[in-house]
Amino acid sequence: MRAVAAGRVSFAGPVGGLGVVSVELAGTGAPPLRTTYQSVRASVHKGDVVAPGDVVGFLAEPGPRHCPTGCLHWGLRRGEAYLDPLSLLPPWLLRRGPSRLLPVPGAP
Repeated sequence: MRAVAAGRVSFAGPVGGLGVVSVELAGTGAPPLRTTYQSVRASVHKGDVVAPGDVVGFLAEPGPRHCPTGCLHWGLRRGEAYLDPLSLLPPWLLRRGPSRLLPVPGAP
């Protein structure tokens, strides 16, 4: 997994048995925006500074949960409010077709 924007790692560790990385985004106001990446094996530590595209972790091994082949849960929050993480992506990237968050059998 790669950081979508510049920031500082505010958390890297397990939550409910799943690996989570949270990055507080630089210059995004008060409270700042925070991206979350779950189920990941973190390659960063709390306090690390990351740039856009830096690796923050790797998709965790598949488990007995709803993602038997492994999947990423990507989130965006401001304080306690959940926001759409796709709002961080440039428009040209959003015109490339639908996102697929879970494997689709038979899809290329």
